[in-house]
Amino acid sequence: MEPQQKPTVVITGASSGVGLYAAKAFAKRGWHIVMACRDLDKAQKAAQTVGIPQDSYTLMHIDLGSLESVRQFVSIFRARGMSLDALVCNAAIYMPLLKEPLRSPEGYELTVTTNHLGHFLLSNLMLEDLKKAPSSEPKLVILGTVTHNPDELGGKIPPRPDLGNLAGFAEGFKEPISMIDGKDFEPVKAYKDSKVCNVLTMRELHRRYHQSTGITFSSLYPGCVADTPLFRNHYPLFQKIFPWFQKNITGGYVSQELSGERVAAVVADPEYKQSGAYWSWGNRQKKDGKSFVQKVSPQARDDEKGDLMWELSAKLVKLA
Repeated sequence: MEPQQKPTVVITGASSGVGLYAAKAFAKRGWHIVMACRDLDKAQKAAQTVGIPQDSYTLMHIDLGSLESVRQFVSIFRARGMSLDALVCNAAIYMPLLKEPLRSPEGYELTVTTNHLGHFLLSNLMLEDLKKAPSSEPKLVILGTVTHNPDELGGKIPPRPDLGNLAGFAEGFKEPISMIDGKDFEPVKAYKDSKVCNVLTMRELHRRYHQSTGITFSSLYPGCVADTPLFRNHYPLFQKIFPWFQKNITGGYVSQELSGERVAAVVADPEYKQSGAYWSWGNRQKKDGKSFVQKVSPQARDDEKGDLMWELSAKLVKLA
């Protein structure tokens, strides 16, 4: 089949980890994958390494840490006349050892820009493409994490995620401001806060657009992928110990391959039609291997906070 005769999914951050193995899982299901990545040479080599057939994917450049790059990606996607059945917002950065914040070209703190604001803009822009999806069941999926939820073990470990009243966003989110709550920079909290925003974004998309568009909006926590390249900026000792700990102590370890299969399932399989759902397989893997809809954190289910996050994020990304 030609690429546009197949259902098409855009996956951000598809050059490694969960995104790469999700691309592989989609290819096995007969989908065409747009691998949206910063480093296209790396993505090409990764796709070949895991055995994704060359006619199953298209490489396209995007840097979620640059809002202009996001806009360029959407323009080029449309200029190529491509259709869209699903968007998977997967890309993320995690830089726990930073002492000072890095900045996006717009002057925003880079972790929150890459993980949240870039995907917020991309999701809003590509709603128009999803509305025209050839399939009758377009999907938009945003990857979640257990660390967004202080009611779960991963979220209880300090620093805990906390958006506060989003003062940092309200004040423009530029230097010297580097945190959503307006407080001092803390790189691990910046990551956790960005993931709270991911879940809030999914829920707001559902609340605002599901009924009128028929698009299914959902998130998932595919399990603890302890050896994902997401941790490449952590201490080398952590990178060795954490997978062992999750495999042998908590029982929460999930392989990159299985996590990718779960992402593809949430998009492609009929049992995942519920919009507004946060799918999980549990902190520790259940013996039956079945997914369930998990309650999100108190902040992530706060509709007033979600509405405020949406309005402030729209202003920061200059959403028309």
